[in-house]
Amino acid sequence: MWSYTLRRVLVTIPTVWAVITVCYLLLHMTPGGPFDGERKVSAEVLANLQAKYHLDLPLWKQYLYYLNSLLHGDLGASFRYADWSVNDLVANALPVSAAIGGSAIVISLFIGVLLGTIAALRQNSPIDYLVMLVGSMGSAFPSFIIGPVLVLVFAVTLRWLPSGGWNDFALSYMVLPVALLTFINVATIGRVMRGSLIEVMNSNFIRTARAKGLPMRVIVLRHALKPALMPVVTLLGPLAISSITSAVVTESIFSLPGLGKLIVNGASNRDYTLVLGLVVLVTIITVVFNLLVDLAYAMLDPKIRY
Repeated sequence: MWSYTLRRVLVTIPTVWAVITVCYLLLHMTPGGPFDGERKVSAEVLANLQAKYHLDLPLWKQYLYYLNSLLHGDLGASFRYADWSVNDLVANALPVSAAIGGSAIVISLFIGVLLGTIAALRQNSPIDYLVMLVGSMGSAFPSFIIGPVLVLVFAVTLRWLPSGGWNDFALSYMVLPVALLTFINVATIGRVMRGSLIEVMNSNFIRTARAKGLPMRVIVLRHALKPALMPVVTLLGPLAISSITSAVVTESIFSLPGLGKLIVNGASNRDYTLVLGLVVLVTIITVVFNLLVDLAYAMLDPKIRY
C-alpha cells in the first residue's frame, strides 16, 4: 500500500507541471493584459508595472521565474489586488469554500447513503419514489434556479435566514448555501446508492446469506453495504472537489467571499498569478481526493490489492 501511494504521489508531479504549463501558455496567448483596463495609464507607468511583475521579460524567462516561485511556495503577487499576494487571497477564501463544501459533502453523504439504502430495500414503495423524485429534481434543476428559490422562501418570505453574505462562519449564514449543495449532492448519491445496492442484493453471495437464515440487518450491514458503496466512493471525489472549489454559482448567489469569487474576478481581470494559483490549488486538491478514493477501494473491497 505504501509503495502504491508513493508511486501515485510521484506520478502527480508531472501531471501538476503539465496543467500549470498549459494554463500558463493559454493565459499569455490570449489578447490583452492585466493592465489593459478602462483607465489608460501612461507608457512610463505601464513600463514600471511590467518591470515590477517581470512582464517585460521574454515568456520563457517569465515561466521559469514563476516555476521557481512555486517551488518556494510563493504563488506570486496579484496584479489587480494592490498589496495582496495570491497566498493571502487564497488563505482568506479557502476556509469559506472548505467550510461550505466540506459541510455539504459530509451531510449529503450521510443522507444520500441512508435514503439510497432505504429506497433499495423498499423498492417500488413510496419512499423509493420519493428518493427518485429528489434525484430527478436535483439533476434537472440547476443550482442557479434552486438557490434563488431557497432565498425567496426562507429569506424573503419566511425571514428565517439571511439571504446572503458572510459573518465570520455564523451558522445562520451557512445554512442556505450548505442546503443548496447538499440537495444537489444527495440527488446524485441517493440514486447511485439505490441502484448499486439493488444490484448487490441480487448477487449470489447475498442469496447464500439469506439461505443461511441471517437477519436482513446483518446481511445489509455486514455483507451488502461495503460493495454497494464502491460507486458512491467513485463519485465522492468529483463531488467533494466540486463542492469545495467549483461552487462559483453558489458563492455568487449567496455573496460568499470564497474561491468561486476569486476565480471569476481573476479570469475577468486577467490576473495571471491569481488564476494560475487557483489552478495549482484545484489541481492539488483533485489529485489528493483521487488518491484518497483509490485507497478507499482497498478498504471496501478486499479483492483489490495495490
